[in-house]
Amino acid sequence: MYVMTIDQRGSSTDIDRVPEFLEGLKPFSSARFERSVGDEVQGVLDEPAAVVDVALHALRSGLWYVGIGVGPVNLPSPASPREGSGAAFVAARQAVDRAKAAAGHVPLAVVSGGVQRGLPASAGGVAGNRNAAGRDAGVRACANAEAVLRLIGRLVRERTEAQWRVVDALRAKNERDPGRHGLQKQVARELGISDQSVSRAILRSGWQEEWAARPAAEMLLATAHGLIPDTVSPDASNRGER
Repeated sequence: MYVMTIDQRGSSTDIDRVPEFLEGLKPFSSARFERSVGDEVQGVLDEPAAVVDVALHALRSGLWYVGIGVGPVNLPSPASPREGSGAAFVAARQAVDRAKAAAGHVPLAVVSGGVQRGLPASAGGVAGNRNAAGRDAGVRACANAEAVLRLIGRLVRERTEAQWRVVDALRAKNERDPGRHGLQKQVARELGISDQSVSRAILRSGWQEEWAARPAAEMLLATAHGLIPDTVSPDASNRGER
């Protein structure tokens, strides 16, 4: 599973933006997100594409730290993310703390919270070596997913309002190919701007690069998820808390 812990930046000197943020998440994922504590929200997702959507939406405004934990969650699944536990919750807490410490970088981190599927963490000998190799592979996959998401996140964070108007109009048409014949002309007419302005906005916004890179981030998150168990037995001892 993927646990996302998202914390508001500069909340001590800003208004509470959690209610507006939660409302804005609804188009991006069917997963339940809710305020976990203070100015922080949390949700549990099972699809890497939804994780990428939510992460980039959060990064767009520059107002949030994004932590993504990949790993097992304890069963039975609770009705509220606030009541969840498991290694993915702990990893998400570590991830958001790392995001806060990423001075000068896109404030996002991905942390692995599991071990290789089918091998206990305490295994020794050959099994222990295989276990360590699987764990390391999961860590690498998370690090690679983080790197790709930060690159895409920088494109998202640096877009101007004018570029976002074009990008949002393109996305509203559910099109991942802004170069498709006729689409740019439709957007230009809707926005009352020239075809050339739309073309420049697409080029300078990195829209095509974003959608070319999203599958790579999704694949790396899925790879990390595939190296670790989906669930573990009930155990309330590993909660991700402040």
